[in-house]
Amino acid sequence: MPYEILHFRDSDKILKNKKMTKEVKETLDYLQDGLYQRFYKGSLLKSCLEEMGWREEEPLAILEGRRYAYKGLRKRIAIEANLINYEGIQDGLFRLQVGFDQGRIDVGLLFLNSRRSSKSPLGTSLELAKKEVEYLYPTISMPVAIVLFDLGVPQCLNPDETDNKNTDQQSQPQNKITNSEEEAA
Repeated sequence: MPYEILHFRDSDKILKNKKMTKEVKETLDYLQDGLYQRFYKGSLLKSCLEEMGWREEEPLAILEGRRYAYKGLRKRIAIEANLINYEGIQDGLFRLQVGFDQGRIDVGLLFLNSRRSSKSPLGTSLELAKKEVEYLYPTISMPVAIVLFDLGVPQCLNPDETDNKNTDQQSQPQNKITNSEEEAA
């Protein structure tokens, strides 16, 4: 049940300066445990983030007068998520970039589902996320951490399996944090 964190543009340093590294890790661990093999991830995500203090700041709205809102916001750190499919990466990055450009946030956290077919010609979710953030620069230029969750297959869809492994990666013994700038060097 691991998750992986990819840091871009010194997002890890910003979280450390804000003294939010521990809170972010605790939130990610809580989400991993609370959402694993669950069917209704959207409402559960909001509940988990509320319990962890990420939905207390107002307004959560991305654009004034519009319904679009971040999933969470705390100390100028915004959370956006699409836990259904990986393809929500561009929408999530765009929403975070809008808040960054408006001066409302300093860093974004984007939560995505890491499950992809092992037959995909595009590679793993980890490889694809690195490429997409690189390709989208300078349009997406903000500090961001992308968190890839393996939340398994919902029990109601696959009740016979109790331990579902990610189909595009080997089993990982623990969570992994990656700083994309250090890997590129």
